[in-house]
Amino acid sequence: MAAREIPVYLFTGFLDGGKSTFIQSTLEDRRFNSGEKTLLLRCEEGEVEYDFSSFSGENVFLRTLEEEEDFNESALQAAAEETHCERVIIEYNGMWPMQTLFDNIPDGWIVAQEICFADSNTFSVFNMNMRNLVFDKLQTCDVVVFNRCSEGSDLNGLHRIVRQANRRCNIFYEYPDGRSVMDETVDPLPFDINAPVVQIEDRDYAYFFSDLMENSENYEGKTVEFKGMFPQTTKPMPDSVFAAGRMLMNCCAADTQFAGMACYRGKADRPSPGSWFTVRGKVRLQRNRIFSEKVPVLDVISVKPAIEPEDPVATFY
Repeated sequence: MAAREIPVYLFTGFLDGGKSTFIQSTLEDRRFNSGEKTLLLRCEEGEVEYDFSSFSGENVFLRTLEEEEDFNESALQAAAEETHCERVIIEYNGMWPMQTLFDNIPDGWIVAQEICFADSNTFSVFNMNMRNLVFDKLQTCDVVVFNRCSEGSDLNGLHRIVRQANRRCNIFYEYPDGRSVMDETVDPLPFDINAPVVQIEDRDYAYFFSDLMENSENYEGKTVEFKGMFPQTTKPMPDSVFAAGRMLMNCCAADTQFAGMACYRGKADRPSPGSWFTVRGKVRLQRNRIFSEKVPVLDVISVKPAIEPEDPVATFY
């Protein structure tokens, strides 16, 4: 029998970023909370304590998970069954990797929205000293909210940090006087997506791959050309297919992985594993056999041998 679907509202960010305050005001809003049975999972102790007397009804159940190992599937499932909850709110610990959450969330729990909160005055320091954790929280969120902004805040700097990790999320700047300003900065791509052949320079591969994955429909039918490599792999691939891409470093050397796409070579020569080449082809969207969404693949037009670039690892810097 399929697991019962439970919507999850996920709030991430670092201590004093404003998660608890936002959750408190959200649960006080009758448009969101009219008495639904809500499991509130708190994964860190902040300065703000929840005032349950102001919530509508008595159906908000708080459970605290103090250690990362406590955040496991059996504990989460037990809390859901105990409270008979209709939805879950998670105030996630900023020092815990998101993979812990993704690995342990029970079947049927569906993330309906993920919002990341940050203090505009300390975010750049966090990014400088804990870049891997900052990137980890930014890359999957739907919205980023920067609190405690002032007229002197470096909004462009905050914007750039977010966009290096996530090009699709919305960004809001909150001010002490109650104003909430949405970031409407348009980030131009470093290449012409409307050119007859979309030429990707070595320095732009990270931006190309990120945009290709997040906005695949914009590339369907487009002819693209880039320099890539066919990685050595122990998993065999059909002779008609090869992979083309680069190692991509998101935030640090420890967070480096291959970022590429499947290429259907047609009549073109198949490159040797480990070799570098320039590939030109037309992007096609193909349904993934594991996930329901379509993913971009490349119908190859030509493959030419190439010299390994000076910096073979793609970055956003």
